[in-house]
Amino acid sequence: MMLSYYNKLEEVRQALNSNFFERENEVEGILVALLSRQHMLMIGPAGTAKSALSSELAKIIQRTEYFQWLLTKFSTPEEVFGPLSLKELEQGVYKRITTSKMPEAHIVFLDEIFKANSAILNSLLTLINERLFYNNGTPIQVPLMSVIAASNEYPEEEGLDALFDRFLLRFEIDLIADAANFISMLKEAGQNQRMPSLTMEELVHLQYLTDRVVIPEEVYNALSKIRMELRKEGIRPSDRRFKQSLSVLQAKALLNQRQIVQVDDISILEHVLWEKVDQKVIVSSIIHNHAHDIVTKALFSLQNEANEIYYTLLQDRSQEAGMEATQKMKIIADDLNKLKSHYQSRKADIDVLLDKVTSMQHEILDSILDPCFLDTANEKRWSTSIFFKM
Repeated sequence: MMLSYYNKLEEVRQALNSNFFERENEVEGILVALLSRQHMLMIGPAGTAKSALSSELAKIIQRTEYFQWLLTKFSTPEEVFGPLSLKELEQGVYKRITTSKMPEAHIVFLDEIFKANSAILNSLLTLINERLFYNNGTPIQVPLMSVIAASNEYPEEEGLDALFDRFLLRFEIDLIADAANFISMLKEAGQNQRMPSLTMEELVHLQYLTDRVVIPEEVYNALSKIRMELRKEGIRPSDRRFKQSLSVLQAKALLNQRQIVQVDDISILEHVLWEKVDQKVIVSSIIHNHAHDIVTKALFSLQNEANEIYYTLLQDRSQEAGMEATQKMKIIADDLNKLKSHYQSRKADIDVLLDKVTSMQHEILDSILDPCFLDTANEKRWSTSIFFKM
């Protein structure tokens, strides 16, 4: 059952990637935002498929309420939250009719978000952050999952800092760079590609599965080290932003069909932990330094060491060389078992290599008894490339 949910989610990702060229990061971001019930901001020039990506995702999710609006400095609360009920107003009740407006939507796309004026800003902030809409002074819980916002530029007014902070995921988006992708985009314009579908019930279940993704201790330790290094650079993301980032890591793991967060999932936080534009490069560098998975690097090293031992034995098929290779293989197996004891969350990946090393040990022992065995085995030898799933 869980596999079918994973497969549907992957179908959605592949379909969006096929439809939107050079938008893999944004596709991942918008799906992560939806799975984690967080909000996402895309900043870039007009005509870069910001609204198209959001509306296409809304079409994929069946029976979802979707609201999309272009904000200007002249936008009124009626446009976003609904008009006042004249019948209620006659009785002195200040109540809005929210049908088909933002307070009743599951997914919202707001274009030119930073054009929001003071007339709608306070209600917008409360709705985005607390999922509450005050109608005639009464707080109403809204069904909002995610707000996807877009802007051609970063906010310049200080009063918009709070709105900017509401978006946990922030992506810079640009025009298509690759010529081949640009031509493909032109050729496919107007073509109706069959898109996959996802029901609202399936989405809610995927969000439930996201909440249950395990975050191992090594991920918490990596986040603590990142926080310390950012502070040394004068970059101080709030404790709330760090806390919310955990749901992003869980969503990224689920999107990659895993129930446990890995250290390398932290790479997505380069779109989360910066506060100002001039901090992006430093934040990205610090995060990627810590996102290099210790286990993955160790597995690469031990895999290469095992292959080197085997290939050396091909050059020297003596019994002494065979015995030495057997001892070295045993040390590698012991190292893998130690690695597994420290990183239980990566047990499956480690066991894959451990099984192969054990198989190599058996082949080497056979070679001691029959030197010709290696000639046959060499034809079946696996490559030194990555053979375990990241």
